[in-house]
Order: sequence, then structure tokens, then C-alpha cells
Amino acid sequence: MPAFRQVGEKQLPQEVVFMAWSPKRDLIALANRAGEVLLHRLANFQRVWSLPPNENTGKEVTALAWRPDGKILAFGLTDTKRIILCDVEKPESLHSFSVDSSITYMHWMEVTEESSVLTSFYNAEDESNLLLPKLPALPKNYSTTAKIFSEEKSDEIMKLLGDVRLNALVVGGSSGFIEIYAYGMFKIATVTGVAGSCRGLCLSSDLKSLSVITEIQGSSDSEAEITYFQLDTSLLSSYLPEVTRMARKFTHISTLLQYIKLSLTCMCEAWEEILMQMDSRLTKFVQEKNTTTSVQDEFMQLLLWGKASLELQALLMNQLTVKGLKKLGQSIESSYSSIQKLVISHLQSGSEALLYHLSELKGMALWKQKYESLGLDASGIEEAITAVGSFILKANELLQVIDSSMKNFKAFFRWLYVAMLRMSEDHVLPELNKMTQKDITFVADFLTEHFNEAPELYNRKGKYFNVERVGQYLKDEDDDLVSPPNTEGNQWFNFLKNSTHLKESPLLFPYYPEKSLHFVKRQMEGVIDQCLQKPADVIGKSVHQAVSMSLYKTSQSEDSTPQLFKLPFLWNDKTSNIHYVLFTILENSISKIYILRRHTDTSRSVSNGILAVEFGNFLNSSINESSDSRCYSCLDAHFYDDETVTVVLKESVEQEGKERVLAQLPLSSVYTDEDQDKELIWDSTKRLDEQSGEISTRTVFLENQWRVLENMKAQYVSVNGIRKVSCVLSSNLRHVRVFEMDVEDDGEVEEEEEEETTQIAAGEPDELNQSADNLDNVCGASAEELPDETEEHESSLDP
Repeated sequence: MPAFRQVGEKQLPQEVVFMAWSPKRDLIALANRAGEVLLHRLANFQRVWSLPPNENTGKEVTALAWRPDGKILAFGLTDTKRIILCDVEKPESLHSFSVDSSITYMHWMEVTEESSVLTSFYNAEDESNLLLPKLPALPKNYSTTAKIFSEEKSDEIMKLLGDVRLNALVVGGSSGFIEIYAYGMFKIATVTGVAGSCRGLCLSSDLKSLSVITEIQGSSDSEAEITYFQLDTSLLSSYLPEVTRMARKFTHISTLLQYIKLSLTCMCEAWEEILMQMDSRLTKFVQEKNTTTSVQDEFMQLLLWGKASLELQALLMNQLTVKGLKKLGQSIESSYSSIQKLVISHLQSGSEALLYHLSELKGMALWKQKYESLGLDASGIEEAITAVGSFILKANELLQVIDSSMKNFKAFFRWLYVAMLRMSEDHVLPELNKMTQKDITFVADFLTEHFNEAPELYNRKGKYFNVERVGQYLKDEDDDLVSPPNTEGNQWFNFLKNSTHLKESPLLFPYYPEKSLHFVKRQMEGVIDQCLQKPADVIGKSVHQAVSMSLYKTSQSEDSTPQLFKLPFLWNDKTSNIHYVLFTILENSISKIYILRRHTDTSRSVSNGILAVEFGNFLNSSINESSDSRCYSCLDAHFYDDETVTVVLKESVEQEGKERVLAQLPLSSVYTDEDQDKELIWDSTKRLDEQSGEISTRTVFLENQWRVLENMKAQYVSVNGIRKVSCVLSSNLRHVRVFEMDVEDDGEVEEEEEEETTQIAAGEPDELNQSADNLDNVCGASAEELPDETEEHESSLDP
């Protein structure tokens, strides 16, 4: 009876380049050659959602990693050098950030260390929840920005924050690029001193050690050298409670910056282009009219004498029209009130929360005994607080501009509406006809201030006028405001101007009257990023190399095979905090597995415990008796759990009709008690493959934990020992099979699967792709719409 139960099989239309199982649910993420990220459910390999590539994110996915709680999927794009954090429930980007290198590998780990200080911090409710008002959800009607903070799920901001327990996303790239992001969002370490392009990463769960595998290319013609580095990250481990608190604050700040950015985007969407029509029509009027009278005088004449020139009458009655004026007035009022609400409820509450967390961070920085070693700088944080204050001032200025603009436009449109009704000889309601001297003065002041021609604006705006004053605050550009606020006669400004002591006072936030809200926001983001960059540099410099081992040179023959999962593979045993390095070396046409053991605590003198594994003949029933000595080569291998390695094997001498094998290799059959302490006498001048003769080799004969993969040229495997599942991928990168690993297959089900497999193998490629597309259409439901049976199945597999 074959081991492992097959639960799904599929032909995919695009070549798969990466696979990653969710740590908590029966979901597997795939990235294909077209740049699409897909999420599939274990049952029948149903597709939950797909996220197509776009210009904002990128089209070349080169790494996948799941947050340890399984709620967020991270993927790296090498063409745009960006990392995207995606919600597991729906294909939407929750957060993204740029990096300085092409990403080649990502690893997301969770700290398992316990201490009384950490436990009290984990259990304590975040004080900010008690002291700060809850952030309001972004309005649902702004479709492009409501993806994260929708009205139904106003707590979705907490998805980005996740659990209080520290987790870290470690990112590796080309040219020795390695960075560590706390909670996958804020950079806490920039590691230097590692050569080559990253092929594997693993940060130990006690934060003491970071293991890295790199590929160092000497020249374009020479073979690349695979090297193992073990880096000492003991500063992170020694200051774990402080690092956790600091990283939590960083993540709060990063999330609030995202919230403010999205609020500002909503405000830009609320501001309508229709508000610019007045400027365009007045400019056209100036260009077409034959008189020398200014527009301001034309409107003044209408206001004072009730008569308009023929040109102004034509502009008002033919271009603007009574109906158009009414619509314009309603649009302006609706738009302004929406922006006003967003400033008051979202920008101000987000900025106040930002001030709170930065002030707490400053308090932490002043506790030098605890936080100075981590690079927290109180003066830098003070600058960030000042920048947030300047942003709040600018937001308040915008509120005042909106308030005065709404009053001005209301009075102006009311007067103009009556004037146009009279021109068209329509009936004017008595309540509209009443206009006091105060109202006339108000409109006259508005015309004087807003309707004066400014030819110098034409080069910047293509218009002579700037009647509408709110839009300039929302434009994301570095130019000064076209019409900055008038500060003449302001008593506070005059007082500051004449006071030499207050001018440079740290108690006063700087004010930028000439700049837009977007400009001040960008300036604030830059100052905050700079102040929070220092810990990443300080912690990164504390990381030093403890071990460097040259493993082997890559074989040129490997280039003919698509490189999906490039061995070597790193695994961290969380219970004993030992790093395992898994790799294969081709010897006499047989790929042996090598397992290297290193303790994460580099101060301990732990053996290099390295073993080689080769597979003897274990398919006794299906192979001729004369070939008992035949061995198998390892194509791909992954640690299934602390005790088992999952491998894909093929016969070392390929023969027609011979199948590939999926097998579980128990480490208990490889390691013996004396191996635990046996130390390899390491010659640092040689590569490990040059010393392979001195390494103990075990020949393993598997008993029952294997399965022949019929009608499939299997090449790669991805496993999840927690969920007890594996996914096998063929060498053409389009054919997948999914297995539950800890159950035996049922005989009848096996026969049906064999028949289906034969039919699939016999089908034409076009038919296969078409059927895959059809299946995708059927299964492309959202996670909520999938069958209940699957959900029940998931819950039964929960650890």
C-alpha cells in the first residue's frame, strides 16, 4: 500500500517559480513566471485568489515568505526592488517598501525565547489603546484607498501589527545584501560583511545567530562557489525585551504613517477636477474678449450696477449656464465638506497618535542604560516630533482655507445665481433677492482677492487665475503654493517676527506657509525614517562573522535544469537551536545529501557534525534482482520537521520507464550516538567537497516511507511538517501533486488516481492548459465562498 495520500493534482498554465506552504493553514502560495502570485487550498488544489502583476508592485517575483501566524504573505520583486505584504483573506497589498538590492531569498521567523520581562510585556494591554481614541476607518466610497481600512473592518490596521511577540522578516539579495525587518515592516538591522548573492537565510529563534548561504561568482566563465556563513547576532538576543519594545513602537509609527498617507489619498480623491473649471473658463474669457477691462472690473461692475458687458454675459449664460453654476456650487460644497471631515477625523487623530508613540520612543531613548546600545537617538526623535508638529500646523491651515473658501464660494455663487437669473429674465425668489451691504462688501472682497489676473501663473498652471485655493495643498509636488495664505496683520506672526528669543525656540513648531500639505508630509516621513534608521545601522554593525565555510562549487550541468529551490537548504531546530544546512554534491553521477549541524550559540564549542547520505536500492519489488546495488540521486530536499527530511529521488542511471520517488528520510536512521560528538577536522584552506573522503557516509535503505510518483517527472518538493503536507512539482514547472504525508493511501482511491493520472499524461498540452484554466475559473472563489468541508478539515489539522 503506497505511503502518503494524494489529495490533489493539477496542470498549471504558467511555470511555477516559487512555492511556500502557510505555517498555520492548509494553503500554499505559488509565484509563476508571469509574475502572478496565487493562493491554493489543499483540498483538490483549489485556487483561493490570484494577484496579477502590475507596474506599481512589479512583475518578477523572486522570493516568498509567510508571517509565522499565517495571516500575511510577503513576496519580493527583483525588477522593482520592492517587498509586498499581502493579506491572506484577499489579494490586496497591505503594505510595501523598497529595498536597495534585487531580492533573492526571504525568511520570516518568530522569537520563541521566554522571560518574565517579555511575558509581562506580552500580557500587558497596549496603553495607547486606553489613552488614544480609536482610529476611524477610511470612507468606503474611496475605492482605491479603502482596501486596508474599510468600514466593515476598521480594525484591519491591527493585521499589520500582528501578535505582540516579536517576529522578524530577514531579506537577502545580491552583493551581500541582508536586512532584518521587525514584524515585517520596520528595518532593525542592516547586515554587512557577507560576500556573494544570498541563496538561503535562517535567523535562530533565540536571535543569537544568523546563518547565510551565498553564491560567490568569481568570473562569468568560472563556476560559482557556495559558502556558508554563521553570523553572531548576540546583541539582538541580549537586549531582546528592549528590541521587542522598540520594534513594536517602530511598527506602530510605520502603520500610522501608512494611515496618514491613505487619508491624504482619500482627500485627493474627494477633491474634484470640476473645481478647476472656473479658472479655465475665466482664462479662456481673458484670451477671447476684445475689451481692455479686467475680469475683476467686469464682475465688480455687475456687482455694483447690476449690468454686465456682452462678453461677460456670453461667458455666464453660454459657457457657465444657470444649471452649470448650481451644479458647480453643489460640487464645491460637497467636496470641501468631505475633505474637511477627513482632515478632522483622520489626519488629526493619526497625527496625534504619531506624536504619542514618538514621545514614548523619546522616553525610551533617554533611558540610555537600556536603549543606547541599540542606537536610539533622543535628538533625532525630537526632530521627528517637531516634523509631526509642522504637519499638524499645515493640516490646521488647510482647515482654515477650506472654511473661508466655503463661506466665500457660498456668498459668491448665491449672488451670481441671482444675477444670472435676472439676465435670463427668470423669476427670482424674494428670499434670494435680499442682499445687505455686508453681503455686497463680502463678495467685493472675494472678487478683489481671487479674481485679479496673474500672468506669471500661466507658465505654471496654464491659467491666469487661482480662484480655487484648496487643491494646491493636495498636489504632490515641490513647487510653492500658488496662493499662500495672507499673514499680513496677523498679531502672532508679528509678535514672533519681533521676538528674537522665540524665533529659534524648540518649543515652537516650524511653519512653512509657502508649502503644500503633501510637501510637509513627505518632509515628515523623511525625518522619521532618518531618525529610525540609526538603530538598524548600529545593530547591523554589531553583527559579526563567527564561521565561514566554503561548501562546494556549482556544477555547470545544473544550468540545464530550471532552478526552483536551489539547494542548499537551511533549517532551524527551535527546540535545541541548532542550524542544519542541507545540500547535495554530485559525485560519480550520484547526488549525495550532506547534513551540516551548527549550534546557534557561537561561543560554545560544538562539533561541525556533518554526514553524507546516499540511498541504496529500496524498491525491491519493482527492480530487477541484478540491480540491488543501484543507488539513487537526490533532486530536491527539505526539512519536514526536526526529525525528518523529505526528498525527491531518481535512479542514478536513468532508464526509460523508471519513475521518480518521494520519500521521508528519518534522521534517526542517519545519526548514531557517536555521530553527535564526532567532529570533522576542518581544513579551512579547502572546500568541503574536496574533503568529502573524510566525511562519514551512511547508505540508507528506506522501508515504507516512500512513494513512486507515476507518470510524473518530479523535480522539486515543498513541505510543511506542522500541517503534514507536501507539494511535488515536475521538471517542466507546470505539473503539481499534493500529498498528506502522515496517512496511507486507500487502495480504491489509488486506482482512481492512477486512471486520472494516465488520462492527464495522455492528453494534449493545449487540452491540459484549457482544463487548468477551466478549473481555475470554477475554483477561483474567495476564501469565504469555499466549501465548509475544507474549513472543517483545516480545523481538524490545527496544531
